Amino acid sequence: MLKITRKVEYALIALRHMQEKDPGELTSAKEIAELYAMPVELLAKTLQHLSREGILATVQGPTGGYKIKKSLDDINMKDFFEKMEGPLGMMNCYFDSDCTLIPACNIRTPIQRINDSMRTMFENMSVGEVTQ
Repeated sequence: MLKITRKVEYALIALRHMQEKDPGELTSAKEIAELYAMPVELLAKTLQHLSREGILATVQGPTGGYKIKKSLDDINMKDFFEKMEGPLGMMNCYFDSDCTLIPACNIRTPIQRINDSMRTMFENMSVGEVTQ
């Protein structure tokens, strides 16, 4: 079954929450975690990851927090998924050819077509569209 990870889910929830704030207004991990019943530690790590990827800006200090740094309309979902979790593929052989079954695999080509379609769909969808 295809599904997004908890890390991606928390990231999208946090980004949507921040979009609803006034521009430049800071948000803390604790605030988001309490509002959406998330573990604050996992959310804090997710927000730090978004900051390292240049999506969020971090302001240090007792009144610090996070704010959106880059337009979410300029980030496609494929890139977002890959920034958060690594290569986007239904099967490992899409991005890693170490599989011992490849010489005899009779579903690799059809799965690659599905995977290519999925990647194209996510390339054409922005994070901003998803979080609106």
